[in-house]
Amino acid sequence: MRYIRPKRNVPEDLVNENIRFKEVLVIGPNGEQLGTMMRREAIQMAYDMDLDLYCVAPKAKPPVCKILDYGKHKFNEQKKAREAKKKQHVTEVKPLRLSPVIDQHDFETKVKQARKWLEDGLKVKVDMRFRGRMITRKEVGRKVMDDFCEALSEVALVDKKPSMEGNTMSVVISPKNK
Repeated sequence: MRYIRPKRNVPEDLVNENIRFKEVLVIGPNGEQLGTMMRREAIQMAYDMDLDLYCVAPKAKPPVCKILDYGKHKFNEQKKAREAKKKQHVTEVKPLRLSPVIDQHDFETKVKQARKWLEDGLKVKVDMRFRGRMITRKEVGRKVMDDFCEALSEVALVDKKPSMEGNTMSVVISPKNK
């Protein structure tokens, strides 16, 4: 028995002739189980219904294939992916750089800027780069970082404590929930 393959624009997925299993468990278009059959029979049955045979569980024994409209199935998957992407919330992290020998006024300006970002609901990553011989005085930089975190304690929580990464000390601060 030979079957005629209709021309379809289907990508290289486990659909129709791309299914390489000898026997498959077939599920009908309405969800009813049609039983285990040879791949050719299942493909011919799908073509007779003017639908596609799609392998939904290739690792199962025997592999599970469903008769459905593959174009419509693919469209619905893409639609769900778009909806999930819309609902996804990405929190922006704003960078801020301090120096271990920062002046008091500059320190207050940086605190004010960070407070504004935190009140807008953004996270702040504070970096402090140690240059030259400053690296030998890490405790001075840690005190500046601790003072910075303390100045923002009423509007922010420290996500990641001050830690050294190479010659840079960094801390991540996130806004408190209101």
